[in-house]
Amino acid sequence: MPGLSTADHRASPPRVDIPREYNAAHDLIERNLRAGRAAKAAFIDDAGAHTYGELAERVNRCANALVDLGIEREQRVLLCLLDTIDFPTAFLGAIKAGIVPVAANTLLTTADYDYMLRDSRARALIVSAQLLPTLAPLFERLPDLKHVIVSAAPGADALTLPGAQLSFAKLLAKGGTSFDAAPTSCDDACFWLYSSGSTGAPKGTVHAHSSLICTYELYAKPVLGIREDDVVFSAAKLFFAYGLGNGLTFPMGAGATAILMAERPTPAAVCARLRARQPTIFYGVPTLYAALLASADLPVRNELNLRTCTSAGEALPAEIGRRWTDHFGVEILDGLGSTEMLHIFLSNRPGDVQHGTTGKPVPGYELRIVGDDGLPVKAGDVGE
Repeated sequence: MPGLSTADHRASPPRVDIPREYNAAHDLIERNLRAGRAAKAAFIDDAGAHTYGELAERVNRCANALVDLGIEREQRVLLCLLDTIDFPTAFLGAIKAGIVPVAANTLLTTADYDYMLRDSRARALIVSAQLLPTLAPLFERLPDLKHVIVSAAPGADALTLPGAQLSFAKLLAKGGTSFDAAPTSCDDACFWLYSSGSTGAPKGTVHAHSSLICTYELYAKPVLGIREDDVVFSAAKLFFAYGLGNGLTFPMGAGATAILMAERPTPAAVCARLRARQPTIFYGVPTLYAALLASADLPVRNELNLRTCTSAGEALPAEIGRRWTDHFGVEILDGLGSTEMLHIFLSNRPGDVQHGTTGKPVPGYELRIVGDDGLPVKAGDVGE
């Protein structure tokens, strides 16, 4: 594991003040409305821009709709959604109502979703129309699943659905525009993310209401340096812990604007958004950076407006990092995070990138490299 200069590094934890009674969705929305950003674009998806004011109304409508369906606080709702405005709407709407969203990978099999729906005992499923064929075989055999809510593709005509399925757009249209946030605490269960299953069956990782804003305060603000005037674009999708921070928590925490892309992050699709939307921060993964550098469609430096990039998911090869910086004049901040820790806890810093390493501990996290015996290894030795 590269990147730690000592076998045991404990950074002095910065203070993150979170009140005991705290609702994560209420905080992320209200901080922007109080700052006068109601008319500013919060998200830009394939259908266009959506302001912070519009998002606030959509979230309230969603919270009301879920409660009206009889879904109660702390019950789970599985989200199988592509990256459109409906993802932050459903995710934050559930959280504001005290309901627990479970964000699922959109690339899984029917058997995978069967496992997650049973394991989470989700009372409702909110699913993108394009993904319905994969999930439809499950609807008649899940005793806990009471509602299937379908999100249409951006710009699509009204959906024609079987009687048992509900249109997300129609539910939002019926929902009230005001909603008092559920009186949740900072330690209450807020949302789940499933692990990859590399050590067995995927495990539902439960994150508290305080988790989202902690990743913003500890990593995004002091290390990444995200600002209100940033436009961010994450190739990693919102259902990933990495993508959720990149494309939702961090821009909302700072009052920035996030670009959402429903399709898969091919080099052509990514290059098109980099040119058209002019993001200042781009979040990728090593295999994508390598593919972009090899693409004939790679933009030249003066076509883009990038000021920094990040990488996670696997170690970034030093050669890829150097070539990217040589081409665009911006650094890739390689970092390490996990679903269980929600986002990056070990990272390179702007102006202090050491290619081929994973950087230094993010203040607020304690890191150790240990051997098979569980004890810290000597500096320079290999461990976990």
